[in-house]
Amino acid sequence: MSQQHAQYDLLVIGGSGVDTVVRVDALPVPLADSVHVGPIEEWPGHTGANVALGARALGLRVAFLDCIGDDHTGALVRERLAAGDVEFDAVISPAGTRRAVNLVDREGRRMSFYDARDPADLRMPRDVYLPRLRRARHVHLSIIGFTRFLYDDIEDLGIPVSTDLHDWDGLADHHREFALRSDLVFLSAEGAGEGTTALMREILREGRARTVVATAGADGSYVLSRDGGPTPHHVPASVPPAPVVDTNGAGDAYVSGFLYGMLGGRGLLECARLGAVAGAHACTAPGSTALITAEGLEPAGRERAGA
Repeated sequence: MSQQHAQYDLLVIGGSGVDTVVRVDALPVPLADSVHVGPIEEWPGHTGANVALGARALGLRVAFLDCIGDDHTGALVRERLAAGDVEFDAVISPAGTRRAVNLVDREGRRMSFYDARDPADLRMPRDVYLPRLRRARHVHLSIIGFTRFLYDDIEDLGIPVSTDLHDWDGLADHHREFALRSDLVFLSAEGAGEGTTALMREILREGRARTVVATAGADGSYVLSRDGGPTPHHVPASVPPAPVVDTNGAGDAYVSGFLYGMLGGRGLLECARLGAVAGAHACTAPGSTALITAEGLEPAGRERAGA
């Protein structure tokens, strides 16, 4: 089957950009007029692109759509996706390509300053995304403003959709539509803290999701589903195969691993184990460049599943 007529396992929409990474001794950075740091680096990626690249490295058939600028940073995004063999179609945004400045300490922890820059009226034309929606098994939407306007078409076509709310506290209005209109919801426990379980239950109760997954870094992840009981199932974190260099993109890698398992018909807890392995692997190189392959993921996943 030609690439033009291929069916996509995964269509990722929105969420690309370039990170400027500044390595510091510790966070928070002390107030000073000048702080000496190591080499400042630029890494193309961001959440949607990272999920697409991770899923493609695992062997899934992936397409990625986004609105980016006709600028230097947009060219970096295009080059990164092309190098990762991800089919990419871009709508040019006059506001330019999204950016972030990330401070990363010696333990790989980060503090991100995110420049979304998309105007409120930014939209992706239907003739760009509809042909790909019709050929996709699953859609993953980044929580970018324009992607919320795709939900009606996704629902009309009956395509399962996932999203990552990142560190949503349950209060910010921007995330709520994504939380309540997605079939599979990922979030970080960092945002809701002790209220994470209550927030997971609220998403299942108020929205269409059948499964909510909360990632918790070194504490692993928690999986709650409509038919799995009222208490989230805990899945331990995986031990990184090498020293931690950078936690940027670890959550995106987790999503890629989870979706790889789900699209392969695995059970939810095994999907979470695969996500944990992929997330740990992602921490071992800078700039979300440590992309695990299916060969690297599966032995660890089988070992853990049989433990």
